[in-house]
Amino acid sequence: MQELRTRFGTLVAANRRRLGITQEELSSRAEVSVDMISRIEAGATGARFTTIDKLARALLVDPAELFTPDLPEGALQRRQLTSVVSRLAKLSDKDLLWVDEVLKAVLKHR
Repeated sequence: MQELRTRFGTLVAANRRRLGITQEELSSRAEVSVDMISRIEAGATGARFTTIDKLARALLVDPAELFTPDLPEGALQRRQLTSVVSRLAKLSDKDLLWVDEVLKAVLKHR
């Protein structure tokens, strides 16, 4: 169960960052307390279906996307992506900007 909570929290955080919003902004959009958002993203708690639905709507994703980053049938396995997203979700905004710049520089030459 802890692995599922961690994955859920990681994907909530990743989708929040994708939108460029803070935990406070997500809290307001989803009508869920900031403390709950923080605990969910840390994997410290799960969420009821109503909360999952509120978060998915606020993050503009299907609720299922908060549990699995898998692509449609025939796509590459996403274990490496899940691992990378888990690590990135723990970084500060400043560190994420740095990683983004590094990726741009590396991928520019491909």
